Amino acid sequence: MSPVSQTKVGIINVTGYAGVELARLLYQHPQVELASVTGRSTAGQKLGDVFPHLAAINLMIEPELANVELAFSAMPHKESAVQIIPLLERGVKVVDISADFRLKDAAEYDNWYGFTHPAPELLAEAVFGLPELHRAEVSKAKLVANPGCYPTSAILAMAPAIKVGIIGGDIIVDSKSGVSGAGRTLKLGSHYSEVNEDISAYALDGHRHLPEITQELGLINKGDSLAVTFVPHLTPMTRGILSTCYATLKNSIKPDELREIYRDFYKDEPFVRVTEQPPHTKQTWGSNMCLVYPAIDARTGRLVVISCIDNLVKGAAGQAIQNMNLVLGLPETMGLEALAVYP
Repeated sequence: MSPVSQTKVGIINVTGYAGVELARLLYQHPQVELASVTGRSTAGQKLGDVFPHLAAINLMIEPELANVELAFSAMPHKESAVQIIPLLERGVKVVDISADFRLKDAAEYDNWYGFTHPAPELLAEAVFGLPELHRAEVSKAKLVANPGCYPTSAILAMAPAIKVGIIGGDIIVDSKSGVSGAGRTLKLGSHYSEVNEDISAYALDGHRHLPEITQELGLINKGDSLAVTFVPHLTPMTRGILSTCYATLKNSIKPDELREIYRDFYKDEPFVRVTEQPPHTKQTWGSNMCLVYPAIDARTGRLVVISCIDNLVKGAAGQAIQNMNLVLGLPETMGLEALAVYP
């Protein structure tokens, strides 16, 4: 019996946190071969010399991607699209971890990212890669726009309530993220002495992930127009996102009924679990799972939903591999079955 051939995949910009996590997860994937990785400042070095924990992956970091069938782009926004366009022209399928193809309205890139999109015609073709909402489209896609970490947690928290129409259109998303969400580039605000024993809100005038949240929740919404307030916070931990989301209930509903709505919505989802207790970020550390806990504040008639993810896995690299599996026709959970690391 001949061995099953593996799909050759590559990572553009392996040296960022998302790229490093992609390499780690792809190494243990049974049906793909990580065949090529690129980097800018580290080109010409062995991957294992730059990241000793990846020494088992015998690859050189190259300036350009070799021939692969599917590529992951972990480049920063604006720079990612430039790398992706020629790959698509060559017939290479792409999962983009940057924000460059997430938004459907090209004008939003001027508004939120400060650049004119170089290929607005591709925005209609790109599929927003949240499998829980767009599984069928992802499975047919040539270009998957992997969601942001904050939007993943917020959308999964609020989608069931919006779908069944039990809440009004005013939504508040209060999110806390670990420092790895800021990336590996050195910045004063992510220095140890600045972050340790501290928590701070930022981007109160509008975070770049807000248009993703409103775009995707708006597609589900059949009732009131949505007004989303999103406030992110930086917390002194390496990984994890915890989002606490609030909305006013239209009518009285019992907690058991609410939980049944969420359980029914996610009953067939391998990477979303409705929990019995409010989840902790550490319960998702290293896994591709999103934990969701819906509750009701009976005194105010308000829905409160807590969601937790690992921002580097379900919020980036893990979800990218989940999307890759769908694109390649592989079992969606393949290579992502690992449980969370605890404590």
